[in-house]
Amino acid sequence: MSVLKAGIAATAITLNAIALPASAGAEEAPGYRYGSTDLPRSPVTLSDLDLLKKTLLFTEDDVTHLRLAGEVLSDQIEAVLDVWYGFVGANPHLIYYFTNKADGSPNTEYLARVRQRFALWIRDTTAANYDQVWLDYQHEIGRRHHRIGKNEVDAAPSVDHIHFRYLVAFIYPISATVKPFLANKGHAPETVEKMYAAWTKAVILQTILWSHPYIREGDF
Repeated sequence: MSVLKAGIAATAITLNAIALPASAGAEEAPGYRYGSTDLPRSPVTLSDLDLLKKTLLFTEDDVTHLRLAGEVLSDQIEAVLDVWYGFVGANPHLIYYFTNKADGSPNTEYLARVRQRFALWIRDTTAANYDQVWLDYQHEIGRRHHRIGKNEVDAAPSVDHIHFRYLVAFIYPISATVKPFLANKGHAPETVEKMYAAWTKAVILQTILWSHPYIREGDF
């Protein structure tokens, strides 16, 4: 059995133990740089962003329901991350992107650092104001998935590229698995549906923006 296969079973069990400290904020999440003034400017313009939002039928009503989703999810973030990390840990083709390049073993320190930023990403997704600062950070997140920037912020000895197909494929699990959590606070079914639709649109929008480094120049 390979080192990777040997580690997968244990990783699927232990990933959920990689927890975000209860007091952790932006200043305590290594590599979290939302708002940093020295990030590269996104090649996507604010006008481009407005047209993408229009194409996604993303409206102010969606913004309102994203804000509500943020309130609903605020004390459930660790539980959401447990679901997501359990899913990744149970799938060798996904945990591969968090393995050590040298021996194929899962890099738990890298996973823990990403988990901290993932928690903040949930918050940022529901609180987004879609300005230039937000747009620049989406470009930075895209770079961190691509070989031009993966592992840099964590100095992780991991594989150097996340294949584009999984950025797109992840839209569904990252959306569908949130819906039960949105229903946990007693809101009417139609309100839950609106929060879910807004969340899904927000995930699609961000994934489109993260894809920019993968797309041949002039084709985005």
